[in-house]
Amino acid sequence: MGRPNVILICADEWRGDALGAEGHPHVQTPHLDEMASKGSRFRHAYSATPTCVPARVALFTGQSQERHGRVGYEEGVPFDAVHPVTLQGEFRRAGYQTQAIGKMHVYPERSRVGFDDVLLHDGFLHYARKEHKLNFKYFDDYVPWLRRQPGVAADEEYFDHGAGCNSTVARPWDKAERLHPTSWAGTQAIEWLYRRDPTVPFFLYLSFHRPHPPYDPPAWAMEMYLDLPAFKRRLGDWEHHYESVRTNGNHQLAFGTLSEAVTHRARAGYFGLMTHIDLQLMRLVEALNEFDLTENTLLAFTSDHGEMLGDHDFYRKAVGYEGSARVPLIITPAPNDPAAIHGAVVDEVVELRDVMPTLLDLAGLPVPESCDGKSLTRFVRWDGAVAEQEPWREWLHGEHVYFGQSLQWVTDGHVKYLWASEWGTEELFNLDTDPQEMHNLAPLPEHARLLALWKGRLIADLTDREEGFVRDGELVTGAKVVTMLSQARALVP
Repeated sequence: MGRPNVILICADEWRGDALGAEGHPHVQTPHLDEMASKGSRFRHAYSATPTCVPARVALFTGQSQERHGRVGYEEGVPFDAVHPVTLQGEFRRAGYQTQAIGKMHVYPERSRVGFDDVLLHDGFLHYARKEHKLNFKYFDDYVPWLRRQPGVAADEEYFDHGAGCNSTVARPWDKAERLHPTSWAGTQAIEWLYRRDPTVPFFLYLSFHRPHPPYDPPAWAMEMYLDLPAFKRRLGDWEHHYESVRTNGNHQLAFGTLSEAVTHRARAGYFGLMTHIDLQLMRLVEALNEFDLTENTLLAFTSDHGEMLGDHDFYRKAVGYEGSARVPLIITPAPNDPAAIHGAVVDEVVELRDVMPTLLDLAGLPVPESCDGKSLTRFVRWDGAVAEQEPWREWLHGEHVYFGQSLQWVTDGHVKYLWASEWGTEELFNLDTDPQEMHNLAPLPEHARLLALWKGRLIADLTDREEGFVRDGELVTGAKVVTMLSQARALVP
């Protein structure tokens, strides 16, 4: 059978519930649904540090935030100096041709971090645009390509339409559909199949910047969702915990109230971007067929984090609630794998750190000791030794620096406990009976034992952390958050 080719598809800011296969009432993703039917879909997959930079560190290194150290969103941390062992680097060491297309979000931007080559489009990076004074050739391959296309002006780029990269403003794409960054990524992946080395297997990382804002799908894709039932603001009984950071009416807000009409249109743009990506994946699958690669190619699909999209007055990401922290994860073994499991829906809690050991394991490659993620192979391929395997993890610990503090959470996909390090606020949700996280059980005496259990799990995870979140076996508020940036700068001359 030989070693399989491996394609890891990552879409930026794709909520875990936003798949037809997941039962979403509106989003149309027929091709991802088909992929799920041929493999395993993980219902409780999470990004433990749910923003772009730290999530991709987990994806590339197979490490938890406790090990990789990236507990918040920080630009300017040299990737190679801090994270020398990567998923793509291990494939490369094993003789694979390794290629990245699309979003990387590493620093320096042109770092290959284990890939043989990178075709780069990270989207609107304020840091890079300023550092390189809008000379896109230093940090982006899409814009120079765009400017070479017939009928395109020499100074055009992806911000011509004015829809912001963290904004709820939504509008259709202003250029031909083939020029959209999503279409560009799909086209580049197919063109790369012509240029690959046919004598060795390949690892392709296809990373779409969308459905991250700007919410700018082609007009047809946005129109699909404009006639949905009107968006209605939905609040639980705990959002008052965040009143001190409320910024009502700001189109780039993290927490606050927007016009329901604005959010309705943002939702149409967001869903439209998803359907556009889904069609590009169909292009890729058909290309694999035409290149006679389908039978020996493994596919995986995930995202770096979700998008709150107005849930509980939250927008964007970085919080531990389901809309932000839960991500899609589908793993479809090569069709010629006789042990492949088809149509499985996995109930265990998993995380982005588990992708690296899983893909290496499925390719028959050793998993480096630097990984503390766990291989998901037992859920993807039939194995007669399942009874002898170690029990799966009981719970997952996630966190992110946000609103001037560390937002901490633990979950097994069925119950979730959240704690804010500066405010000391607590939420406890039963996700089975309350999947929308509407009712905070933490203050209710009848749930005191459940609260103590899950609070104890967070305490166990935070004990001995250098920040001092735990003292004498109890959570303490006001601890200073320690970030990676100062530590990383000390490593680099």
